[in-house]
Amino acid sequence: MAKELDDLLEEVESKFCRPDPLRLGVVERPTGCGGTHRSDRNPADAKKNLRSTETLKKEDDLDSIINEIFEDPNFNKKPVKLNSKSSSNTSVRASIQGLGKSCSPVYLGGSTAPCGIGTNTSQRTCDHLRCIACDFLVVSYDDYMWDKSCDYLFFRNNMPEFHKLKTKLVKKKGVRAYACQCSWRTIEELTDLQNEHQLRWVCGKH
Repeated sequence: MAKELDDLLEEVESKFCRPDPLRLGVVERPTGCGGTHRSDRNPADAKKNLRSTETLKKEDDLDSIINEIFEDPNFNKKPVKLNSKSSSNTSVRASIQGLGKSCSPVYLGGSTAPCGIGTNTSQRTCDHLRCIACDFLVVSYDDYMWDKSCDYLFFRNNMPEFHKLKTKLVKKKGVRAYACQCSWRTIEELTDLQNEHQLRWVCGKH
């Protein structure tokens, strides 16, 4: 009877008081069981050993991947491909920038002057003007001039509606009438906008 009791106690102790280190402490030890300090540390030690094994395996995997890259026969050719990509990106970037060109210098002119992007070699009048004072687009009317009775309030109240503005437009061949909400000009000859100091107009890009 005593031997059977000892065997039973030993079986209980082996199952509940000394957990298998490979189980990583998933099974909790019943309260009140007397285990040694060493058996308490076993799950933690098993975790450490398992982690260190996994880390070593990962490092070995990384080393083998790096070695494969260096051993690749096309490895030396890859930087050349990257350079060709960068040059193509530069050309794409240049073409995108070309979509938004500004006049330099900006010209105003009469109705006979061609419109477009103004440069020193191609003296074209800008047809994409914007006023930085009132933030309105500048309108222009060929073969019209502004009546002398025009004032600030007229443009303030009527811009940019042509059917209202035309009450102050007078027909005249060869001139062009420009206006925003705060400024107006009648131009007959090609004029550099820099010479019109009172106008706050800029090229709004083409």
